[in-house]
Amino acid sequence: MNYPKTFISAGKEYADIEHFVPAPFFRKKFTAEKTETAEIIIGAAGFYRLFLNGKDITKGFLAPYISNPDDIVYYDRYDVSSLINEGENIISVLLGNGFQNNPGGAIWNFDEAPWRGAPSFALRLDMTDSDGNITAIESDESFKVCDSPILFDDYRCGEYYDARLEIPNFHTADFDDSGFKNAANTSAPRGEKRICTADPVRIYGELKPVSVTRCENGWLYDFGENNTGVCRLLVNAKAGQKITLRYGEWLKDGKLCLDNIRFAQQSDLQKDFVQKSEYICKDGYQTYTPSFIYNGFRYVLAEGITEEQASEDLLTYLKMSSLSDCAGEFTCSDEVINKIQEAAVRSDISNFNYFPTDCPQREKNGWTADASLSAEQMLLNLYPEKCYKEWMRNIYKALSDNGQLPGIVPTAGWGYEWGNGPAWDNVIINLPYFTYIYRGDKEILEELSVPLMRYLNYLFSRLGGDGIMEIGLGDWCPPGVGEWQFKTPLAVTDTILTYDIAVKSAFVYDVLGQEPQRQFALALAERVKAAFREKLLNKETGEIKGGTQTGQAMAIYYGMLTDEEKPKALKLLIKYIADEDEHFYTGVLGGRVIYRVLAENGYIDLAYNMIVRPDYPSYGNWVKRGATTLWESFQPEGGRVLSLNHHFWGDISAWFYTYLAGIKINPTGKDVTNVDIAPLFPEKINSVSAHYDTPNGRISVAWERTDENSVVLKITAAEKLHGKILLPAGFAFEDGTHEAELKSGEYVLL
Repeated sequence: MNYPKTFISAGKEYADIEHFVPAPFFRKKFTAEKTETAEIIIGAAGFYRLFLNGKDITKGFLAPYISNPDDIVYYDRYDVSSLINEGENIISVLLGNGFQNNPGGAIWNFDEAPWRGAPSFALRLDMTDSDGNITAIESDESFKVCDSPILFDDYRCGEYYDARLEIPNFHTADFDDSGFKNAANTSAPRGEKRICTADPVRIYGELKPVSVTRCENGWLYDFGENNTGVCRLLVNAKAGQKITLRYGEWLKDGKLCLDNIRFAQQSDLQKDFVQKSEYICKDGYQTYTPSFIYNGFRYVLAEGITEEQASEDLLTYLKMSSLSDCAGEFTCSDEVINKIQEAAVRSDISNFNYFPTDCPQREKNGWTADASLSAEQMLLNLYPEKCYKEWMRNIYKALSDNGQLPGIVPTAGWGYEWGNGPAWDNVIINLPYFTYIYRGDKEILEELSVPLMRYLNYLFSRLGGDGIMEIGLGDWCPPGVGEWQFKTPLAVTDTILTYDIAVKSAFVYDVLGQEPQRQFALALAERVKAAFREKLLNKETGEIKGGTQTGQAMAIYYGMLTDEEKPKALKLLIKYIADEDEHFYTGVLGGRVIYRVLAENGYIDLAYNMIVRPDYPSYGNWVKRGATTLWESFQPEGGRVLSLNHHFWGDISAWFYTYLAGIKINPTGKDVTNVDIAPLFPEKINSVSAHYDTPNGRISVAWERTDENSVVLKITAAEKLHGKILLPAGFAFEDGTHEAELKSGEYVLL
């Protein structure tokens, strides 16, 4: 592949919040003979927008990717055969700071990154004539450069734009750029060169405001739901008018509140640069869409506009994501469940710009635990596999020399000393593992093989002398307290999840036919399980050390107990739930499995009631309080909730598919065409409908109660799918059996 060799920039100067440096515009005129084919390859340290003969051909927002440029440098390839003119042409490139210069990420030391500097790009255009001769144009000092109207950009802070500085006809070949300076050659980033294969970030929908309200500082726009994106501005104004837009998630006393997306460590100046953009108008009607930012928001406070300008047409919400097409859908007769499902999917989509982020407004970081906890439900709802594979390559690059992972990827070095541990690190196995289970993609396992062994060696090195694992973060975000104030001992959650990592690793190496590696993983699994059973389990009572819902549920779910011990442990779990007046009390680690354990052990009605009940803490309480996305934590009214758009509680969506609809994909892990249908029937749900598009066709399930004593189950399965229909205790087919071969049809259950 003909990667361009030379990176160019506008110079060495780069922006900070105390020192603005405009985003640079580059252009290059060239003459072309008649061409048969033409291709552009462009890579950037930062973000770019690419124009050819005035046409914006950029694949989407935030191109090419968000990565540590010391690890991977991303490029995009464009077929421009139809866009090259015989005669004069013009290539132009607009550069944004991106991850190359990210002062808004100071909390995570991105502002101290070793690669920090002015954004730069490398470009090559290959034009092939009918005889196969290639004419190449590469980025070099002959490119002309000038300041663009973007005065400042940072994808955490915002974008500042002065429309008075726009350059008419800049993208035309006959524009006179003789007064512009030449671009400067600069050092190429050190990372591996890669063509980006992740799904691009695109606009997938628009929202108009549901209300526009006058307030003390301007006009408050409410778009009715929390999402991710930017606002397109349409205004008739006079030159010099400054419009400020502040984006946020919630209101306090009727006013936009940004407290939950600011950090105590920030200076007052830094706190003012949080999801804030400014636009200085030119004369007349004008429209503006930011180039290099995104925001997580429901509300926008527009300052500096007149009453006449404050119409619903002033701002249009452009929803952005790498993922928007749904792989599955779920609905049922309970509207609370439906709203929880909608909130989960909305959180998934709005937290996916190239890779899964923890939240789109506060951090925009690739937190590893968040992605790991959501892996299964995202694969049921969306199509993240291409993005997963690309992000996993960045995760492998982030492994330290001793095999340690940071808590966020990409990182500039933050997250190794705090913010990781097995409960976060298990992203390294869970994303490839579940992608293989649901999509049958063996390539993602093949790429995992070597880095996984490095990580397993690291885990072995961190075991205590007694075989117990106790490092990193634990059962994060329990209800009603600080996110770090979990009750379940770290040794319990870490040791269980180390066992799970090892077991899944053994599975991976078995699929790959790598027997020595499989044996290594099994040895780790056996060691930590034996240590757990000796040190953290009371074999007589079934109690897990700490006596918590999380400990009991995780030990049952992850297979730490014998068949004789499991009923005792389950009995204690039910007691601990009763002690909380039948509320859950777990952090995210226990929250992912507690409802699964209840459903699998005959307590489907208890699980359902815990989920939908309207009082705190519950998902139903979120719905009652108006949540349109999942929140970071369960807090009472007036409690401290940092983010109103987190997906790491979203496994509840997978629970809906797996237990209420009963869709179980590849239950043995050996055959992606194998689908079992095993629905459960809570007393208070009258109907369920769901489908999932497997790689081998759609499986659809619907059931409805016809009276107190019967249920009609309808199944439509693609021809390539096979499996079984399995009924729970208390239900049978008309012939009295409880099991049948998977076939499309209508079944009466008694």
